Amino acid sequence: MTVHRPSRRTVVTSASTLAVMAIAGCSSSSDTADAAQDAGYRSGDGALRMIAPEDRGEPVDLAGETIRDKTWDSADHRGQVVVVNLWASWCGPCAKEAPHLVATYEAMKGEDVTFVGIDYRESSVATGLAQAKTWGFVWPSIYDESGTTAIAMQGMMTTQPSTAVLDRQGRIAAVVLGATTESTLTGMIEDTLAESNG
Repeated sequence: MTVHRPSRRTVVTSASTLAVMAIAGCSSSSDTADAAQDAGYRSGDGALRMIAPEDRGEPVDLAGETIRDKTWDSADHRGQVVVVNLWASWCGPCAKEAPHLVATYEAMKGEDVTFVGIDYRESSVATGLAQAKTWGFVWPSIYDESGTTAIAMQGMMTTQPSTAVLDRQGRIAAVVLGATTESTLTGMIEDTLAESNG
């Protein structure tokens, strides 16, 4: 894959994909949330990876039950730019980035953009919902107790938090490993929105 600089950002570093399956696909169903927190936690450094359209993979197939007792499916949002944010109540950097996500969401209202969260290895739906309300996450969040969404996201979201931007075809166009900021996320979204739909 080709890594290059987005038009509005000054520093882009290549994110490692060698440990792709280490985060979410390697725990048994008997793992507790505490064990996931202690053994599975991996913090990123905020490295941003942009993927040129010709180097993108297949559309992601992300779907599941949300913490608000609804269903969400990425296939329903083809034609839109989709922001996917992986978070958990026990993740300190997630709390740090939460205001940036909320500010970006508010700023992008009226644009052809949708947000979805992945509540990652949370102890319960109730805990995730309470945290989402505290942070102001009004968009849907898929409840992912076992960490299986890493497969749906093609192994690209390997830290807590991680944020990916999907293009209008549902392909991963950009990903940040670690806490992101409003300015970085806005740039990722705007660059992807500016692409043609072809």
